[in-house]
Amino acid sequence: MHIQDIFANHRTTFSFEFFPPATDAASEELFRNIASLQELQPSFVSVTYGAGGSTRDRTHDLIVRIQRETELVAVSHLTCVCHNLDEMTAILDRYATSGIKNILALSGDPPKTMQNYDRSKDAFHYAEELVKFIRSRTNAPDARGFGVGVAGFPEGHPGCPNRLTEMDFLKRKVDAGADYICTQMFFENRDFYDFRERCELAGIKVPILAGIMPIGTKAGMIRMAQLALGVRFPAKLLRAVNRCADDDAVARVGTSWATEQCADLLHNNVRGIHFYTLNKSDATRQIYQNLGVADSTALRA
Repeated sequence: MHIQDIFANHRTTFSFEFFPPATDAASEELFRNIASLQELQPSFVSVTYGAGGSTRDRTHDLIVRIQRETELVAVSHLTCVCHNLDEMTAILDRYATSGIKNILALSGDPPKTMQNYDRSKDAFHYAEELVKFIRSRTNAPDARGFGVGVAGFPEGHPGCPNRLTEMDFLKRKVDAGADYICTQMFFENRDFYDFRERCELAGIKVPILAGIMPIGTKAGMIRMAQLALGVRFPAKLLRAVNRCADDDAVARVGTSWATEQCADLLHNNVRGIHFYTLNKSDATRQIYQNLGVADSTALRA
């Protein structure tokens, strides 16, 4: 299903994000985990993409398998990093042949093993350019072309300290043809609401999905801070985590916090909630139950 149809059919979308594991056994386990989500009927699931060849093939294999063997709508991430024009063309041709209709276009970062990588070799340096290229493809499996999403940063893009210029760049990605914005994770809803208002002021009118990641462990929270540069943990959340005696308690706090976030987002007419699962769906299933959402079809347009 094309992402435009998903937004047309769902007043509020619910989606899950996964990353491709490094081994065949882990990939098989992950696929079973993803397939089990069919009972929740999420609006779509997405799979991240590793630059430099680290997980590229596994992303494609997993996306294609989801497309072929489940009823889920699959969205593949695609980054500018480490790709020349021929490679980009081949990837999109492969997706078109496989029936993949939707892509999340990202600028991306070189893998840690390629810190001195020369970006001048890449066909595109910015997500805006990638969006335009994806939109230019005439062999997409839908007459409208590929559905395209881009990233947004409620707390500010780590590579753009000028918050005014940041919105200009986001507007250019949307004007290039993006169908929706999916935000980086955040833990304070006021940051999202402010971001949404600033998008409105900038003339950005596409759906904006709120990125939610339930905290599972203290170590995991530290990794979040390292991976998502600029993410802010409210003092109230930190106090709750610091009170926890073990990671089981941390997971309960994380699920409760994310549930409250999601409930408040729904009360404030969020267009969609996108769960960063870290390849585990237990917490998001619990959040579904806490919210009283049987499946995403309960919130039809």
